[in-house]
Amino acid sequence: MKEEILNQIKRSERIIIHRHVRPDPDALGSQGGLAAIIKASFPEKEVFLVGEEDENLTFLNTMDSIEDDIYSGALVIICDTANSPRISDSRYSLGDTVIKIDHHPNEDPYGDLVWVDTTASSTSEMIMDFYLFGAEKGLKLNAQAARLLYSGIIGDTGRFLFSNTTEKTHRYAALLLKTGFSPSEIHENLYKISEKLVRLNGYVLQHFVILDECVGYIHLTEDTLKTFNTNASEASLLVNSFSHVEGLLAWVFFVDEPDQIRVRLRSKGPVVNKIAAKFNGGGHPRASGATVYTKEDTEAVLLELRKACIEYKTK
Repeated sequence: MKEEILNQIKRSERIIIHRHVRPDPDALGSQGGLAAIIKASFPEKEVFLVGEEDENLTFLNTMDSIEDDIYSGALVIICDTANSPRISDSRYSLGDTVIKIDHHPNEDPYGDLVWVDTTASSTSEMIMDFYLFGAEKGLKLNAQAARLLYSGIIGDTGRFLFSNTTEKTHRYAALLLKTGFSPSEIHENLYKISEKLVRLNGYVLQHFVILDECVGYIHLTEDTLKTFNTNASEASLLVNSFSHVEGLLAWVFFVDEPDQIRVRLRSKGPVVNKIAAKFNGGGHPRASGATVYTKEDTEAVLLELRKACIEYKTK
């Protein structure tokens, strides 16, 4: 599959790279890292990045603004996106060929070429795989690409603390660091936190609820966000704030947005991506996102999560 993808890139004069909505470091890292590799390797090619911006992550990369006709004859590559409804910018289908590169379970095998590796810690790790495969076939890795791939890897591995971290993950991180970018700059920008978010975190720690001695949740309403002068994207960064509570198996953040409710699911064992798939979402078995619209929907998510945790405990 890597050979086929490399051949498609070599044949294409114009390449447009997408990723998922509500981007995280791995989405931006894999998208931007792949673009930087292609630009360094084939400077004559046109390469564009598309998708909505997250102001907290623009230090990593910014997006291009392109017209619809740019897609004519273009190769489209979509990184880190399990389900087609979650692709940021629906114009991806206007391209001539669509390639999916992802490390989530392949429940929606969209695209003309599909490369999915669920054993990878991140899609950024897969892009590093792709570079190493093509290093003797024309691919080049510069510091900009390495900086982005490193950001994606540490984002999806929780700075190498999550169980998806492997020997290969550390080895790839070491290879990336050899290019000379500043890892401290990445860590400082990814994990810095504003005073207002610190104060909101205090609110979360005071008000989260535990059900069945194993499920944690909190619902941050629009009024609460206004009180702390924060938005849904900022508040969602606190999803792991009470994750170390003894006995907790899974937890969920509900965060109000103007026209929907953002759902962030996390787990220490029970599978949560199947729950997310029932509510307009998807993701990893232990880290997923979804979207609901009513209080009744949030109660339905909680019911599913409680069932999953109780079943897990009784195995």
